[in-house]
Amino acid sequence: MKDTVINAKLISFSKLRVTVFSSFPFDPKSFSLKEGGKNLKMVLEKQNSLSSILVADFHLAQDLPLGGDYSLLVPGYGLVPLDVDDAPTFPRFDDLYAYDGDDLGASYRKEGTSFALWAPLASRVTLQYRLPSSSAWSRLAMERGEKGVFRAEVKGDCEGMEYLFEIVNSGVSRIATDLYAKASTPNGASSVVLDFSKLKVDLHEDRLPNCPNRTDAIVYEGSVRDLTSDPRTDIEHKGRFLGLIERNRKNEAGDPVGFDYLLSLGFTHLQLLPFYDFKTVDEEQPKKSYNWGYDPAQFFVPEGSYASDVLDPSSRILDLKKMVAAFHENGIRIIMDVVYNHVYSFEDSAFQKTVPNYYFRQRRNGSFASTSGCGDDFASERKMGRKLILDCCAWWIDQYGVDGFRFDLMGILDVETLNAIEDLAKKRKPSFFLHGEGWNMGGEVNLPLGTMDNYAAIPGYGFFNDFFRETVKRLYCQDFSCFQDAKAAYASSSLNFIRPARFLDARQSTNYIECHDNATYFDFVSRWHPDWDEGKKLRAVLGATCFVLLSFGVPFLHAGQEIGLSKKGLENTYNKGDEYNRFDYSLLPSRSWMVEKIRKFIEMRKRLTPLHAYCPSCIDKLLDVGEEGPCLRSSFLLREGKSERKIIVFFNPGETDYNIPDGGRKLLLCSEPCLDEKATPGNLVPAFSATVFEE
Repeated sequence: MKDTVINAKLISFSKLRVTVFSSFPFDPKSFSLKEGGKNLKMVLEKQNSLSSILVADFHLAQDLPLGGDYSLLVPGYGLVPLDVDDAPTFPRFDDLYAYDGDDLGASYRKEGTSFALWAPLASRVTLQYRLPSSSAWSRLAMERGEKGVFRAEVKGDCEGMEYLFEIVNSGVSRIATDLYAKASTPNGASSVVLDFSKLKVDLHEDRLPNCPNRTDAIVYEGSVRDLTSDPRTDIEHKGRFLGLIERNRKNEAGDPVGFDYLLSLGFTHLQLLPFYDFKTVDEEQPKKSYNWGYDPAQFFVPEGSYASDVLDPSSRILDLKKMVAAFHENGIRIIMDVVYNHVYSFEDSAFQKTVPNYYFRQRRNGSFASTSGCGDDFASERKMGRKLILDCCAWWIDQYGVDGFRFDLMGILDVETLNAIEDLAKKRKPSFFLHGEGWNMGGEVNLPLGTMDNYAAIPGYGFFNDFFRETVKRLYCQDFSCFQDAKAAYASSSLNFIRPARFLDARQSTNYIECHDNATYFDFVSRWHPDWDEGKKLRAVLGATCFVLLSFGVPFLHAGQEIGLSKKGLENTYNKGDEYNRFDYSLLPSRSWMVEKIRKFIEMRKRLTPLHAYCPSCIDKLLDVGEEGPCLRSSFLLREGKSERKIIVFFNPGETDYNIPDGGRKLLLCSEPCLDEKATPGNLVPAFSATVFEE
């Protein structure tokens, strides 16, 4: 019947709806539900019909167990597969089907590898696999077990074996990679079995200095590719994990670049843009495309374009471990930028192919929610969505030794999941670093999310402080109307001081003026003051950066900020290519004065322990902040043993120098490039500067 369409859909565990579009009349009393050759009892509950349209609801004698091969028999038409894809939205779905075992994915043993896939809607799952010694694919039917987990085992040593799952949901067969895959062929074409006992690397976690609080940290953000791709350096593995740890690499002028340069800055934590497997860079031809990696594909697998040999599935794993180990050995912790709020394309994702309509939030009208505009919202509040995130976080900590997570669009993730991540992470590493973007973007769920408004519900997390960002950016562009806001920002936004407190304490304030998806501060200044020469712009950048480093809270710098890098005026350059994003090491000779100042201010930040205070009442007691002349002035006591010194910091965002009327101070450090601290009297605060005195 070419003009007839019939759909049978499960709308609750005990009810199904049949919709008929046809000019031919059908009698719903004659319909029957079948599982194989067996009839299942159902009773017509109600029907509505219009010309050429029939809608009939049937009540089942008992709840329908998922996993059967169900079809509706329509006399005179034939069998119609029962669509069960909406079952994940039923109220008791998680209670009935959520699985809490720890064996999902491929579990390797030399004698055989076992596979477990959670696919509770599926009527059939087939394991497709190919051993390294074979060019042909084999097939093995998987057996359905408790909670809809399908299992199979392949005997013998399966190391290097490629595998996929053929999953039949609602009569439709789809091929999917393993959501829990730990290794992959290029571009995620298939999942791979590896023996991880052969991939152990000493991660040198014993070499990391103590860092009990986030306010002891100085975070530096960059990308594996951006930090290593400059063609005017002799870095061998450009754009790759190993390129980031090559020693003795130089630019054309002979300046240290890459690993040596990064270590020389003195920061404590290197935050790297996503290095799990992402979608839109061709791993076999990475130079032909570019992306920061906020388009996740495989959550447990490192990105293949960063591997030294993408054709070897173990290469990306070993290379990443070696990279982490090298930074650990030199006292630097690694923060991993993670994206659990969306995937690149939900329709084509292994999530949707494996369990349709489970892993993504839907609006009331049934459409999928894309709150961020970056992709469909991941349903972190569902038990198996939360479990996958937690299992993934544990894998990166346990296997790769990462020391922190930065959560992209954290305001889309639910509070319960975030607190569970903190509990998991800090049991493994008490000093584990957690922060993220707490923007309030709304959402399709009526439960607390990880926004700044809910700061008290996730006390172990920091938030990117956009109030600090916008205030300090304006201040050093000479918007003097923001002086009062600058005082509150300087004090970490955790005191009821000038502005209401935004956080529980200073540990929750990640202070920054620039990160990967903003305009660089140099470009921001250029937009505000196109008439300024380069020297003025760079001094403003340096002064504002020093404001970040000497404020209460957690200082955060973006790679290249310390030399005033530009993205040619663009902001969100996530796919604009190396030309806009790479670290331009050729600027080091002409801007070495900026780098040297940043090194000194980072070192001073470490020494000025009062700036590490985080308790609001403690900050309130020790800090005196106000205005003097054109400057914001702060002072606090520095106690070292039995001695006590008063430290005074002046921030002068103006274009004219300021002479402090009363002398008697010792100049410790100033961001002004032409100033000789040893010869300059202790009362000069140069324009655009941050200047530190002792009295």
